[in-house]
Amino acid sequence: MDQQSGTKRPWEERVSEAGARLRNEFQDELQRVVSFIDTEVAPEVRRHGSTALRAAATRLQQLAEHMDDAKHSSPDGKSDGEAR
Repeated sequence: MDQQSGTKRPWEERVSEAGARLRNEFQDELQRVVSFIDTEVAPEVRRHGSTALRAAATRLQQLAEHMDDAKHSSPDGKSDGEAR
C-alpha cells in the first residue's frame, strides 16, 4: 500500500484480487468435498461397516475355538501360558 495516499499500487491490487478469487475457489471446492463425503463416503461406511465387524467377529470366534481346542488337547488340560 502506498503509505502517503493510502491506495494500492496496480500490482498490489492484482495480487489482492487473485487472492480473493483463490479464496472463493477454495471455499467452493471445500464445499464440494464435504458434500461428496456426506453423500457418498459416509453412507458406504454405514452400509459396509457392519459387514467388516461381522467378518471380524467370525474370525474372533474361530480363534476362540482354536484356543479352546488347544487347551483341551494338552495332556494336563492346561495351556502353555498357565503355570504348571
